[in-house]
Amino acid sequence: MIHLLVLAQETAEHEPPNPILPETVELIVGGIVFLIVFAVIAKFAFPPINKMLATRTEKIQGDLRQAEEARTSAERELADYRQQLAGAREEANRIIEESRRTADQLRRDLQVRAEEEAQATVARAQEEIRAERDRVFQELRGQVGQIAVELAGRVVGSSLDPETHERLIEEYIDGVAGDAQVAGNGRS
Repeated sequence: MIHLLVLAQETAEHEPPNPILPETVELIVGGIVFLIVFAVIAKFAFPPINKMLATRTEKIQGDLRQAEEARTSAERELADYRQQLAGAREEANRIIEESRRTADQLRRDLQVRAEEEAQATVARAQEEIRAERDRVFQELRGQVGQIAVELAGRVVGSSLDPETHERLIEEYIDGVAGDAQVAGNGRS
């Protein structure tokens, strides 16, 4: 190395200095210092820098992995949500249809019950009318029988015994009832 310095110095003495190029000695010393600084940096600075870059690369790759997992999870949750939404719509439609059927059945049941109650009311009214007609008929029978006995007593001029009285009443009422039925059938 010393030989190079001496050689550089000898050549520098014989030539005029170049304003653009540095001296040869400066070039050699600069190259040696550069190599020494590069070796020190390579020994002490590059490993931590490489380690930092590797750590940063791993962190970025981990973040990318997490982002991809989050995206996949979000897509899966979105698909589940859509499926649940479709299921909820189907359930809502089923409930609405079931409610509609229940309402129709309830309406039909109410109509049937109303018709049955109306028929029962009509039947009760008809039964009450029959009972009232029979009661009135019995009252009229008694009154007509009483009148008939009084008239018969006046016509005959004597009072009748209870058996004869009862028999005459029955015959008269049966005759009147038979005439009323014949007249009623003739009108129908």
